[in-house]
Amino acid sequence: MRRSFSVHLFVFPAPVLFSVRVILLLMAALASATAGAQAGAGLKTLRVAYLEFPPISYQAADGTPAGSFIELTRKVAREAGYRPDFIFLPVSRVYLYLTNGAIDVWPGVTEVPSLEDEVLESWVSPFPVQLSAWYREGMPPLEHFDQLQGKRVIVINGYTYGGLKGWLERNGGIRITEAPNHRSAVDMLKRSRGDYLLDYRAPVQEILKEPSSSVIRESEVRTRNTAWVFSLASPRAALLRNEFDDAYLRLVEKGEVPPVREISSGYVIPGFPEELR
Repeated sequence: MRRSFSVHLFVFPAPVLFSVRVILLLMAALASATAGAQAGAGLKTLRVAYLEFPPISYQAADGTPAGSFIELTRKVAREAGYRPDFIFLPVSRVYLYLTNGAIDVWPGVTEVPSLEDEVLESWVSPFPVQLSAWYREGMPPLEHFDQLQGKRVIVINGYTYGGLKGWLERNGGIRITEAPNHRSAVDMLKRSRGDYLLDYRAPVQEILKEPSSSVIRESEVRTRNTAWVFSLASPRAALLRNEFDDAYLRLVEKGEVPPVREISSGYVIPGFPEELR
């Protein structure tokens, strides 16, 4: 007696197939996220302060840290075995948190007077930053610091300019006006609320891309050095500095970061206070 077999094919409705695909995609994404988390699980967290200094460091529109120094910090921190936890702060809060140990490191500049004896600076300096005096078309370029006598100088609130702001304040013939940020400072200069603006080239040039800024001119004042600045309130400050320096040197050998540069004070215009050179 021959038996007959029939094969039954199950055909899922389109909505069911769509649901299955969604589930599979979610499982794949979860597996990928888990793998990524496991890959970074061995990294120690490092509290990193950053401030508004475009295009070097700034907070992007979506609230995430961005900028060339930020990306470099990510790369060096990971090479050193750390996962950076970035915290966006005003400059005065950066100085305070470095002093009390609320943050571990700041990708910033060297020789901040208020941080003396409070921090360790990395031996390596990734790149320089240019400090300039900005002025309106029709004003004379700043060629000697004696020209600031009787003038109004706009500065950014919280910035020390390597001690230069304090020197200006102690000089009775120079009037200081503070702006809350780079953009406000440039706007004040455009509106003749100051004769000169003391600010760094990188953030000002970002603002000067606007057509209305064609009347602004620049005189170079001094080149300053960037560095990773570690809080001495942390018992591992010296270790962190050594790990960052070593990590940077390894990345230099791989050709992944700029070569080690010689640290120098750079160009200084005549009349610049001798004690700040």
